[in-house]
This record gives sequence, structure tokens and C-alpha cells, in this order.
Amino acid sequence: MKLTIIGASGHGKVVADVASKIGYDEIEFLDDKFGNIDFSFSCDKWLVVGKTVTVNEIQNDLFCAIGNSKIRKMFMEKYQNKHFVTLIHPDAVIAKSVKIDVGTVIMAGAIINPSSKIGKGCIINTSSSVDHDCVVGDYCHVAVGSHIAGTVNVGAGTWIGAGATVSNNINICDNCMIGAGAVIVKDITESGTYIGVPAKKMK
Repeated sequence: MKLTIIGASGHGKVVADVASKIGYDEIEFLDDKFGNIDFSFSCDKWLVVGKTVTVNEIQNDLFCAIGNSKIRKMFMEKYQNKHFVTLIHPDAVIAKSVKIDVGTVIMAGAIINPSSKIGKGCIINTSSSVDHDCVVGDYCHVAVGSHIAGTVNVGAGTWIGAGATVSNNINICDNCMIGAGAVIVKDITESGTYIGVPAKKMK
């Protein structure tokens, strides 16, 4: 199977590793740095073959591995006629009743418990957890080692920082940034950056 990945960053490297573990034997990258640096530009062992303007020529499976949620959303909406896939590392633990939308990657060691829903274009990163009955909106990033307790709603475009914790029965609005190690103990109704224990909005 062949996969083309948009974005040859460190995140793209990890995405490619997940893809290789689930059966993709031909992986290539598109990145707009192509042609501006060394001709042999690669992402780990995988080659960068061109810039993103060539996406329309792609006929095989496609994945957007850009960390910035706004840019990731832009690419996925611009090329929504293409076959974006979902990638799940074989060492992730996913309950049977979980629903995962297209273009999402679930990294090694991640746990998603029953009746949760993960939106499109999400990153559920290494050793993070999403407990039962949660809704994670489109283009969210649940970062390394972060934990979302049961019955939490995470708004679209929100970033849950490394090691952060969200208590149960919490609602977080769209486009928030939760700082690394922060602890969310009450609803967040205003977009912004929240840090600390308990987390408070930065001014």
C-alpha cells in the first residue's frame, strides 16, 4: 500500500512510522521546503518527493501530518475530495464502541475508552488517554502523556498540552490551548491559553 504524507516534520516522521507498522510499504512526503534545501531532502528514511501544490495529482491514500491545527484543517478542507485515511498504531488501545473520524492519528500507547468520539484531523499522541463518553472535536491535539477523564467535551481546534489533565464532566470551548501539566477542573467557555494547577486563563 502507498501513502503520501503532507508535512515532513518530526510529527510527520512519527506518522510515517505508524503507517509502516500497519501495512504501508511505500511512503512518501510532500513538503513546501522541497527544492529550497539539499536535493536529498528526506524525513528519516522516507523521501520528500515534491511540494504540496502536487496534492491534486495524488491518487493513493493521503494523510496530513502538520501539527498546526489551522493549517491541518486548511489542507484537509481544500483537498476534501482526496482519500484521507485514519492511522492507528497497533499498540494503541481502542474500545470497540469508539468512533474515529477521517484524517486522525492515534499514537503508540494511547488509550481511548468506550463510547468516545474523536473528530477528523485529530492527533491523539503517545501515551495519552481519553476516557469513556468523551467528545474530542475536529482538529484537536491531545499531546503526549495528557489525560482526559470521562464525559468531557473538547471543542474543535483545541490543544491539550503534554502531561495536562482534564477532570471529568468538563466542557472546553473551541480553539483553546491548555498548557503542559495544567489541570482543568471547571468548564472553559472562552477561547484562550490556560496554564497552571488549577488552570487559569493567561491575560
